[in-house]
Amino acid sequence: MRSSKPILLVEDDQVDAMTVKRALKEIKVSNRLDIVGNGEEALSFLRNPENEKPGIILLDLNMPKMNGIEFLKIAKKDETLKRIPVVVLTTSKEEQDKVNSFDLGVAGYMLKPVDYQKFVEVVKTIDMYWTLSELPD
Repeated sequence: MRSSKPILLVEDDQVDAMTVKRALKEIKVSNRLDIVGNGEEALSFLRNPENEKPGIILLDLNMPKMNGIEFLKIAKKDETLKRIPVVVLTTSKEEQDKVNSFDLGVAGYMLKPVDYQKFVEVVKTIDMYWTLSELPD
C-alpha cells in the first residue's frame, strides 16, 4: 500500500523539478511533492518539526552549496533521518558517485533520461519500488 507521506525532491534544476512533478502527475501519484534546491536546504527542511517527514527522498547529486553526497554523509548519520529511503536521481554516470551513494545507504541510483517518456518510466519504477517496499515508521 502506498504511503500517504510526502515526497521530498532535492533538485536545483527548475526544469528537472518540473519534469519530476509532471511525471508524478502523469502516473497518478497524488502525494504532496516538496522541493528544495540543495542538500543544505534539504537538511533544514527535514529538521524543521513543522514539516512532515517524507516517505522517500529523490536526490540529485550535482547541486550548489551542498551536493547529494555531502547531504547523504550527514543525513545517514542522523538518527531521525537515516531510515528515510533515498533514491538518487541524477545525470552522473560516474562510477565513484554510484559507489559513494550506495556506501552511504541509498535505496537506488537512477539516471535521468533526456527523453521524457523514458523519464516517466524511471519515475514509474521508483513509484513501484516505493509502493511495494515495507518501510519502518
